Amino acid sequence: MTVIVDAAPLVALGDARDPQHDAILGILEAEAGRLVVPAPVTAEVDHLLRRHGGPQAARRFLEDLVEARFDVPTLSRDEYEMALATHNKYADLDLGLADLSVVVLAYRYRTRRLLTFDDRHFRTVEPLQGGTFSLFPADA
Repeated sequence: MTVIVDAAPLVALGDARDPQHDAILGILEAEAGRLVVPAPVTAEVDHLLRRHGGPQAARRFLEDLVEARFDVPTLSRDEYEMALATHNKYADLDLGLADLSVVVLAYRYRTRRLLTFDDRHFRTVEPLQGGTFSLFPADA
């Protein structure tokens, strides 16, 4: 089954000093399904890893991308329109492009499974296909 991956768990994965590092590593190693990292999320991960984990952590993440450890789709024009509609619907949350891309790609991949620490946003935002998101590791 497909999991859409948000930035913070990848930052934890890239920084062995992060308190969530081992838990995220375990989740990713146990996951048999496709791991999807939206393209806008990769830029956020790179930025955060450089700030918190240093240039070597950012390099390791880039190596993971080169080795195709994750699927990294871009959004189509129609999907950017969906992101904008979601942004407008939840204007009070001030969702950024990375979070919006997680929501839109969950719709494209027909999944509600997210690897994220962002309970505030993803417990509030409804999946575009209806229902609620399952957030990992919180719901594991």
